[in-house]
Amino acid sequence: MEHAPFPLDLIKLQTEWQLTYAALAVPRPAHTTALRRRLQTLSGQLQFHPYWTGTCRTPAARVELRRLARALGERPRTDARSTS
Repeated sequence: MEHAPFPLDLIKLQTEWQLTYAALAVPRPAHTTALRRRLQTLSGQLQFHPYWTGTCRTPAARVELRRLARALGERPRTDARSTS
């Protein structure tokens, strides 16, 4: 089943959620309370994002969003600091 393209803000939320989760998963993370609060906030924003109120919003679409965000989060970043 096809799903509508994900809005950029939803992709960004999911990417931030995954990065926050990864920060909490390391041994002895710094700022644990702040990270947990951030994760809860992001979870609520993801759960109640307007995108999910439309038709054909299936659990498979949520899985696809996570895969897309993971792929974007793992892509090498290019910036002005790269060595030439």
